[in-house]
Amino acid sequence: MKTIGLLSDTHGYLDDAVFKYFEECDEIWHAGDFGLEVAERLAAFKPLRGVYGNIDGKEIRQNFPEHLRFRCEGVAVWMTHIGGYPDHYAPAVKREIYTKPPQLFISGHSHILKVMFDEKIKCLHINPGAAGKHGWHKVRTLIRFCVSEEKIHTLAAIELGNR
Repeated sequence: MKTIGLLSDTHGYLDDAVFKYFEECDEIWHAGDFGLEVAERLAAFKPLRGVYGNIDGKEIRQNFPEHLRFRCEGVAVWMTHIGGYPDHYAPAVKREIYTKPPQLFISGHSHILKVMFDEKIKCLHINPGAAGKHGWHKVRTLIRFCVSEEKIHTLAAIELGNR
């Protein structure tokens, strides 16, 4: 079993509460729009996986891909920053998500916390919302969940406070 801490859209700001909420996590996954210092601090804390976002510069883009597909505890995962959500997938992922669907699809960008199951492709979509202070969202959010025996479970949405 792995416990995952998931966040996105930090835009260079990292609330110290993230370390408390992710203390028991095995890995941290960041769905883009990091800011360089955020990536360095998270990687020093826990093993980090991530994708670059539309605001990320050269340093992040050299270390993190646009799309990341991998397996975690038997679950096929696809993470990208601009991915959309069920029935509204972004053009860059739409064809592939229907022909080679993952079991877990993670995106950021919208700053809207969303957890939805796509019945058409039997895939759980998660967008952790925005953990940073830049953007139009009102509340900063994170997600923590577990993956074991090819299942995603024990999902918690965490509010960090107002932007």
